[in-house]
Amino acid sequence: MTSDVPSPRDEPVTLAAIAARAGVHVSTVSRALTPGANGVSPATAQRIRALAAELGYQRDPAATTLRTGRSSIFGVLVPRLTDFVLARIYEGLDAAAARHGYNTFVANTTDDPALRRERLEELLARRVAGIVLGDARLDGDDLVKILARRNIPYVLVSRRLTGHLSVTTDDLLGGRLAAEHLLQLGHHCVGVAAGEPYASTGVERTTGFVRRYAEAGFPLPPEYVLPSRFDTAGGHAAGAALLDLDPRPTAIFAVNDTAAIGVIGALREHGLRPGSDVAVVGYNDIPVAADMPVPLTTVHSPMFEMGQQAMGLLIDRLHGRRVRSKRLRPHLIARDSTLGD
Repeated sequence: MTSDVPSPRDEPVTLAAIAARAGVHVSTVSRALTPGANGVSPATAQRIRALAAELGYQRDPAATTLRTGRSSIFGVLVPRLTDFVLARIYEGLDAAAARHGYNTFVANTTDDPALRRERLEELLARRVAGIVLGDARLDGDDLVKILARRNIPYVLVSRRLTGHLSVTTDDLLGGRLAAEHLLQLGHHCVGVAAGEPYASTGVERTTGFVRRYAEAGFPLPPEYVLPSRFDTAGGHAAGAALLDLDPRPTAIFAVNDTAAIGVIGALREHGLRPGSDVAVVGYNDIPVAADMPVPLTTVHSPMFEMGQQAMGLLIDRLHGRRVRSKRLRPHLIARDSTLGD
């Protein structure tokens, strides 16, 4: 004969039940099971979490949001997750958040100002604990102003703005590394697919490159530094325009690998081979770079680490700890697209 009376295991496990088993106050259990575990020693927090898992305790996110005014979710805004660099950065963000008991919610903005504002408001309506901005703009960023005005914890990743917490590659250095490599190979007439003027990545990589050439006594004429979209079509268009210049550049630096692939497509249309006829340097070192028919020389950017460190800073900021921006060091990887066959 069966009974409709639920067994003890059918009843939801409460904080009080865990506290009784652990021999601590219920408030200690609550803090230990909250991301960050403020005010609880690591050993105690680990013991309580293990006990909660053993008993099958399930947190109620809605209740947490009602109690604290914020959820255990971080919002992430990126231009587009189809971009490998942004996807890899997001993996680092999400992995670091999970280690600290948080979740992430990502939204694409396509770098459109109106859509950025709309997506941000949607995330804030979810009472997110903080925001990661992967699409900060140099041309007056309204989103950063909104977050600062509303006292929402935030961090910038990949792109940076002076005076705002960020984790990026040292893009000025990365541009210099690309320039030094081409100078060492004897390239004096060079062109740049410079990226979008509202993104610090393109601006700083281009600035580092152009400054190094000027220091070496080979300043670049303005027509040899062309703004470009960050995709293959943008790189292709910039590459084609640079190849039509007289004199034709002997080398082209593209501020990301995707644009560099577009530049190589333009070379092919002109009957030219990368590395033999025109050297090409990219930036980021996405996986396909090493496996192209002519492997691409590129500046390696620590994408996953960038995401991890950005999330770590955001969590520190959320809990009132001292934080400061970080610039991770890039390095150049030389391959056939500059070294030739």
